[in-house]
Amino acid sequence: MHFADGEVPGDYVGYVHKKVLWLTGGFFFLLVLLVYSISVGAVAIPVSDVFLTLFGQNVSHQYDAIIWNIRLPQALTAVAAGCGLAVAGVAMQSILRNPLGSPFTLGISNAGAFGAAFSVIVLGTGTMQSRVADAITINNPYVTTIMAFLFCLLATAVILLISRVRGASPEVMVLAGVALSSLFTAGTMFLQYFSSDAQLAAVVFWTFGDVGRANWPELGFMSLIVAAATVYFVANRWNYNAIDAGDETAKGLGVNVGRVRLAGMVAAALVSAVIVAFLGVIGFVGLVCPHMVRRVIGDDQRYLIPGSCLMGGILLLASDTVARVIVAPYVLPVAVLTAFMGAPVFIYLLLRGYRR
Repeated sequence: MHFADGEVPGDYVGYVHKKVLWLTGGFFFLLVLLVYSISVGAVAIPVSDVFLTLFGQNVSHQYDAIIWNIRLPQALTAVAAGCGLAVAGVAMQSILRNPLGSPFTLGISNAGAFGAAFSVIVLGTGTMQSRVADAITINNPYVTTIMAFLFCLLATAVILLISRVRGASPEVMVLAGVALSSLFTAGTMFLQYFSSDAQLAAVVFWTFGDVGRANWPELGFMSLIVAAATVYFVANRWNYNAIDAGDETAKGLGVNVGRVRLAGMVAAALVSAVIVAFLGVIGFVGLVCPHMVRRVIGDDQRYLIPGSCLMGGILLLASDTVARVIVAPYVLPVAVLTAFMGAPVFIYLLLRGYRR
């Protein structure tokens, strides 16, 4: 079939240009939001002084301490965690072909929370303190993360087994996620029942997801895991596009569906485990962000994966910024805002009949 010169390539260039433009705009918006997030709080810092401090000029010892020790690691943690939760969510939705897939809705986050709580209370990998501002300190993050990862893998294995059931629908997957969430929440409550008062208060506070707990070492470890998982998901973008068309279609195109599904779920579980181990449970980011991006740039995984990463970083960073100023001088846990935002979207997806 013959096309006029430039007609089809021109259409395709326009198709790609729109998506690249959106991704570029999202990246620069994230940078602007990052600077603004650093400037607001109990102590307002002019944007110009933020730039000067970030570029090594010591404008004020107070500003220098606030930016480098508190606000910059907190803001970057929000970006890293948002990217990780969103990319895990978009991978799960594609791998399981379930529009309601995410670490939170499938019970994986609560499984990781149980593993981390078990590590902190039973294995003693966390230092319990009575101060509200620092209720729990993870002094052995590697053991805590490994325990969270193992229980995330357990929940992932259950989800994969259910996904193999003939005719397993999104409704069944969501109900399985509800059951797993209830199971691991009950396990966490069981551990809390036998803990001391200080431990109980600390673990309850820790379960409120908050990006303000991570310092530079935790941020570095978390960023490394999120970056590695994102690279893996991007490398498998064509496989996920094929799976979106159906398992039989993907197999006909030479995709090892079972291996891709297992490896992808393990990578998503690892990302979820690391974030839960350091920050607690932050819900709905992995569910909401991929759907927001799909409405703008479509289902093509080449653009959906990086777009979801950007949207996750923007959403969690914006939520953390609002949480710091909405009831100032008090600081709300960021998970409170994400739940307020994500619950209506979740209900909307239920009411529209799981159509992607």
